[in-house]
Amino acid sequence: MFALPRALAAALGAAAVAFVALPASPTRADGPKDNIVENVRPVPPVGNEIPAEDLAEIKKGLGELQQLIRDTGTHELLPDVLVYEKAVRWAIEYKEVYDGKGAKPAATVKKVLKDGLDRAKALKDGKTPWATQTGGVLRGYASKIDGSVQPYWIIVPKDYDFAAKGKHRLDFWWHGRFENTVEAGFMANSPGAGGGIIPAPGALVLHPFGRFSNANKFAGEIDTFECLGHARKHYRIDEDRLVARGFSMGGAACWQYAVHYPTLWAANAPGAGFSETPEFLKVFQQEKIEPTWYEKKLWHLYNATDYAQNLFDLPTVAYSGEIDSQKQAADVMAREMKKVGLELTHIIGPKTGHSYEKGAKAEVNKLIDAIVEKGKPAPGDRKEIKFVTYTLRYNECDPVTVLGLEQHWRRAGVTGTIKDGITLQTENVSALRVSGLLDKIVIDGQPIGFPTATPPEKGYFEKVKGKWTMVLVPFPNQLVKRHGLQGPIDDAFMDAFVMVKPSGKPVNAKVGEWAEKEMKHATTHWRNQFRGDAPVRADTEITDADIKNNNLVLWGDPASNAVLAKIADKLPIKWTEKGVQVGTDAYEAGTHVPVLIYPNPLNPKKYVVINSGFTFREYDYLNNARQVPKLPDYAVIDVTTPPNARYPGKVVRAGFFGEKWELLADDGK
Repeated sequence: MFALPRALAAALGAAAVAFVALPASPTRADGPKDNIVENVRPVPPVGNEIPAEDLAEIKKGLGELQQLIRDTGTHELLPDVLVYEKAVRWAIEYKEVYDGKGAKPAATVKKVLKDGLDRAKALKDGKTPWATQTGGVLRGYASKIDGSVQPYWIIVPKDYDFAAKGKHRLDFWWHGRFENTVEAGFMANSPGAGGGIIPAPGALVLHPFGRFSNANKFAGEIDTFECLGHARKHYRIDEDRLVARGFSMGGAACWQYAVHYPTLWAANAPGAGFSETPEFLKVFQQEKIEPTWYEKKLWHLYNATDYAQNLFDLPTVAYSGEIDSQKQAADVMAREMKKVGLELTHIIGPKTGHSYEKGAKAEVNKLIDAIVEKGKPAPGDRKEIKFVTYTLRYNECDPVTVLGLEQHWRRAGVTGTIKDGITLQTENVSALRVSGLLDKIVIDGQPIGFPTATPPEKGYFEKVKGKWTMVLVPFPNQLVKRHGLQGPIDDAFMDAFVMVKPSGKPVNAKVGEWAEKEMKHATTHWRNQFRGDAPVRADTEITDADIKNNNLVLWGDPASNAVLAKIADKLPIKWTEKGVQVGTDAYEAGTHVPVLIYPNPLNPKKYVVINSGFTFREYDYLNNARQVPKLPDYAVIDVTTPPNARYPGKVVRAGFFGEKWELLADDGK
């Protein structure tokens, strides 16, 4: 059953919702005008002014909705109502009401409010008609990351039988970039199938909100899996027939989901979008790209081009308009696929810009439907594996899971055959898990013996002093980089986290002031870009349960933050009398602050982050290809340089920890 989260309960208890009317700010397409760091427009933009009479009407209805929610209390389907309350409350509280030309004032918000009231009244009466509704159905779930409620649409076939047992194909449709389509705009009307594409008979179509306009990266990436987890509870989904689809920003999502999770999908159908950062920004933004060495390494996280090999066993049908500048996305993927012996099926809409051409759309559907009809290979049916990664964040390609790397951000790979046993060749890999009946396994030319006569169903293998050995678990009780515990800083915000506010006095006032402002920036922009309230606790309020269940984001220094004081001597970067100590180098404490990510010494299964939120900033919101990590595992910031739309100050040093979370002499270059 679902109960109200603490933050929402507080909001519902408020007497009124504050609102200050501001003039409208039109949404502009990204382009060369958005290459000026000193002149960055807000995303999302400032909304329309609401006439006092309409605002009063909305506030009254919102109060009624909040009372219905309080009266309902605990219910499993409460998030299906809470998403409406949040959408309306945020729209007026944060000036995010967007009316099109000629529209009645706040028409979209009013529609969402009406739909929410109808649903809340039904739930209070013990009725849930939307749970067995066909057509477009808006659903909501509570995210594990920040406790926020997030919406998604699911299109349920008219002939779907809720009492039957048969499973249904599920197509994900990731939406394009719309800077003013926050919750209310997304929720007001069913999006249909997406791109004007008629679903295959019997197919479910799921439209993630994706936490707004981040190209389904970071928390937006996890949103897809949380949507899928929620949908599994309520609809019968054929796990062998999941399809990746989307257009524009949604096409970019297709590329990254496909190459990062290649054996999850039955088919991949990206339309337009982008597939990497540097080339796209040069073409689309006409932007001069000057990355630091660590930013360039970090492009390996979301550059789908670097993972082109992973499409080896995932049928992909790309679409582009012939005269669309975003045709570049599929062109560069085709180029990189060709380098590894793969041919991209690329359907071109003749004389077409940024849209689907009718004939080409039909051809894409025909090809994808034929692929999905077969379904993806069943476990054990794959005969060959070709997998590439640069990070343990993306580490799985059935039947292999990479559990250790020799060096992060350098190309790692596993190739092999599955016939009369499993034969694998590895590159830059230090540990593996292999699933399936292991009657015989050879890794890098070395036959592996089994401890029992019966072949195991699953095996763990670790490379020790150049020799592969079967083990119970790799790296037992060792501090090493692992899946979900490998950095960089942004990785901490892909799972449950808590911001920990200092309650004490900082050693240096200037650094303390910087930390206070940056924490406010982090929480404000988490709401703006990832559409949740960042959980915040005082350092004196942190419990054992918080430490057990969350990544802790600690702000301040060991003098001001009691939790940081407990672990400061266990971190690889120190506060000393000389200043901030990184290896043999010291940085003056009154003007420098460390930011880093590290396994929490109080619970090494979770992260601790020091003095940082997610690392891309306002300038990067203007083009989704910029929304990639801007800082590695650690950095030292000179706070005498004020933060701007790109950086939290002057980055005087930055680097990656080694595979044992140790400082490296060259900072991991």
